[in-house]
Amino acid sequence: MQKLEIGQIVNTFGIKGFVKVKPFTDDITRFEKLKNVYIKDKQYQVQEVKYHKNMVLLKFLEVNSIEEAENLRNSYIQIDRKDGIKKENEYYIVDLLGLEVYDENDNLLGILEDIFNTGSNDIYVVKNKLGKQTLLPAISDVIKEINLEQKKIVVHLLKGLE
Repeated sequence: MQKLEIGQIVNTFGIKGFVKVKPFTDDITRFEKLKNVYIKDKQYQVQEVKYHKNMVLLKFLEVNSIEEAENLRNSYIQIDRKDGIKKENEYYIVDLLGLEVYDENDNLLGILEDIFNTGSNDIYVVKNKLGKQTLLPAISDVIKEINLEQKKIVVHLLKGLE
């Protein structure tokens, strides 16, 4: 079963085995719904969830000391894809990467190579065959259609984005 990365353990927190997680989601309260996660292909049971400065603090049943927590540092936390929560018009990054990006006149602009977040919105990094990158804000004025079946994104290039 395919897994989704939902965060990265960036540090330990306290001496009882908590880990500090940089979340890969806009709604960090989603961590409260987790029962089990995977780290380095091993399953862990979520015992407690807290928050600290836009970070998630997790306590796993199997981790009971700072030393055990330290062994998880820099690891990614994954969940089964079926346990992911999506709202309408939300997509998993893994599903978007590699899609062809076209303008409204059906001209191929390139392939969606990367997505990063600026805080206010995501930025889509589109790379053409010559290696030129175009940065597109993921806003409704620009992203007009995402079709996963056709592996295609249609965009409107605002003045200055060409």
